Amino acid sequence: MHVKARRRRATLPRFVIVNTALAAAVWLLWALVWGPRFVDALDANWPVALTMVFGSLIGGGTSEGGGAVSFPVMTKVLDVPADEARVFTFAIQSVGMTAASISILACRVPIEKRVVVHGSAAGVVGVVLSSVFLAPLVPLHLVRVLFTMLLVSLAIALLLQLFQREYRRNRSIPMWSHRERALVIGTGLAGGVLSGVAGVGENCVMFLLLVLLFRVSEKVSTPTTVIMMTVVSIAAFLTHVFVIGDFTGAVVDYWIAASPVVAVGAPLGAWICTRLTPLTIRAVLFVLIGSELVSTLLFVGFTAATAAVSLVSLAVFTVVCLLLIRSTRYNAAEGAPPTSGAGPREPVRAPDPV
Repeated sequence: MHVKARRRRATLPRFVIVNTALAAAVWLLWALVWGPRFVDALDANWPVALTMVFGSLIGGGTSEGGGAVSFPVMTKVLDVPADEARVFTFAIQSVGMTAASISILACRVPIEKRVVVHGSAAGVVGVVLSSVFLAPLVPLHLVRVLFTMLLVSLAIALLLQLFQREYRRNRSIPMWSHRERALVIGTGLAGGVLSGVAGVGENCVMFLLLVLLFRVSEKVSTPTTVIMMTVVSIAAFLTHVFVIGDFTGAVVDYWIAASPVVAVGAPLGAWICTRLTPLTIRAVLFVLIGSELVSTLLFVGFTAATAAVSLVSLAVFTVVCLLLIRSTRYNAAEGAPPTSGAGPREPVRAPDPV
């Protein structure tokens, strides 16, 4: 117990130093570059900045991404056009999730590096192609519905997985061959394609693979997907700036107003995640997914066709997720401490950052 307490006391100063430096750097840069425009943008767009207080905490500390909060609030509450909200999502995640990723790496939070490398590379290809060629063709409300159904199926599988007798968590993917590499690359590509049209998705899709199939602990999977979503968001943001050219007008002001906020909130969310148990992380995801479902049901105009697509996609996604959790190929590796996900003891816990 004393060792654990010393670790926690050692972690807090590192966290404070790293994240204070990150926040100070962003605030100083914004003051030097934007000056009075930052004050004017914040005054005119404070509701966007306030939204991103919550969005950045979720983006840095969960596998959903800040866009899961910013997009529905901006489009349904603040009346921001959907295409502008999507571009803003990439822009703001490029700042907030970059800060969170730097914090994760600097504070030595355990991640699955192989997944970051291979999944992020595939995700960049997927998000660039999707942003340029697919996003203009796909109705955004339909994408949001499909994304919600994917999250609901993930929640169902996460809940059922806890009751599997043989379920154990791994600290990393227990075996790594061409099969696992191909799965990570394919999932990264699919997540990038989804992110290109929805603004989020890379982290959710990879989290699904890591936790449901590979049995990697949520405490490792979450920061891993945060770093991946950072890379994908930056690639998408640069694509919208230099290729598509729609990072203009009000979107720039939203970004100027909210960026200093997320530079504080996203790293804080990432640190909070390191303090939570795997079961608590799942509980937070259940709440967020429930909120996503409610907002979709309330704000998306469902037609008979949209409802049919929703039910069919939910059924398909759920079947896929259930097939993943039924696989026993990646049950806890030999030598890993095998603790049950549903038992009274805390499941396999990645070592606290030093």
